[in-house]
Amino acid sequence: MSASDGAQGASAREHAAVLDRLRALEEAAERIGATLDAESVCRDLVAFLRDRLCDAAAVDLLAEPLEVEDAPAESIDSDFPAVMPPAGSGAAYEERPRSSRHAPPARRIALSGPSELLAAPEPSRTATVPLTAQGRLHGTLLVARAVAPFTEHERATLRSTARLAALHLGHARSLAAIEETALHLQRALVAEPGRPHPNLEVAGRYLPVGKHTLVGGDWFETVRLHFGRSLLVVGDVMGHGLDAAVDMNAYRSALREVASTDLPPHRVLRQLDAVVAEDRGRRPATCLLIQVDPARGAAGFASAGHLPPVVFTADGSAEIVDVPVGPPLGTGVGGYELGTRELSAHETLLLFTDGLVERRGEDIDHSLERLAGLRMPPGAGLETVVEEVLVRLDARHAEDDVAVLAARIRDRTPVSVV
Repeated sequence: MSASDGAQGASAREHAAVLDRLRALEEAAERIGATLDAESVCRDLVAFLRDRLCDAAAVDLLAEPLEVEDAPAESIDSDFPAVMPPAGSGAAYEERPRSSRHAPPARRIALSGPSELLAAPEPSRTATVPLTAQGRLHGTLLVARAVAPFTEHERATLRSTARLAALHLGHARSLAAIEETALHLQRALVAEPGRPHPNLEVAGRYLPVGKHTLVGGDWFETVRLHFGRSLLVVGDVMGHGLDAAVDMNAYRSALREVASTDLPPHRVLRQLDAVVAEDRGRRPATCLLIQVDPARGAAGFASAGHLPPVVFTADGSAEIVDVPVGPPLGTGVGGYELGTRELSAHETLLLFTDGLVERRGEDIDHSLERLAGLRMPPGAGLETVVEEVLVRLDARHAEDDVAVLAARIRDRTPVSVV
């Protein structure tokens, strides 16, 4: 073979290697980061590399990203030595880049292939690549082969793929931080109702539907009234997302203003319906009001298209309260009526949104019967009642947001001393 033939052959092999590298990067762009979730990105990365370049791959993800200003972004092995424990030892792994003496702990998020290969001593068949992008280290990629060493083109593909995954990890973590902040804000709006009168105990809980649902239209509230009374409120704006949450906040603000006039529940709904109906862009909402008068041991009920409350009696059994139901708020139709019931300090009111009981394809009466069939331990605390209801009705896997508010007249019976 002549020198020119050899040069042409080498050039052809180089050209083929470059094309293969480009095809690999195109495939990586399609397969990695389809879902903005850090763990999914790691699983996508190791699955792609296992199919394309290696026999084993793993990602050790730092608990939080680390600033690495002086670290080279595309180094392999030498600049970011992986302090890996022996395979199967169960020891913790920590990344120690040169830019920091104290890196946060890492945990093995994804693994594909035999783990013992990752501890192989042959440097040509193993590689440790930092998952670095935009000045932040997210973790370490470890890859290994059983036989053939990595070529320079393959190592370049590893670097580019790691960079791509690190970019997705940065986006996923930023999104997770935003979601967590928004969720805390939503919970603060819903889970911190106004203070009721001291003679009334309350406990509430809000559960958004799904992992990534940030805000919604479910809410509850308590309003302190004159003469020791309190107004309990639970409502549900139609729809989901930010628009529903904005309308929810508007309903809540309007209700506080109307309730301050100390009207009975059905008249509060009439006023609130009239106020909301003036804004045609506002979404309709259901709402249940209960005015509790501990001094008289009585409660007044009014509903705007909302599901009725439940009372857990002294023996722990549940009773659905018969409440007159009017149209949802925002229609301007009115027609709300007042219902009353005696209420003792040994009974617990439970207000809730439909996400607690409704199930796809099931009649609502059957859903309410399931709730009415619950029995609480006599004398159970309010937090226990709320948690038991959520657990027994599997509310954490509900198909809609869930808001629950429990209330009980504080027992002021003096304790006799013998």
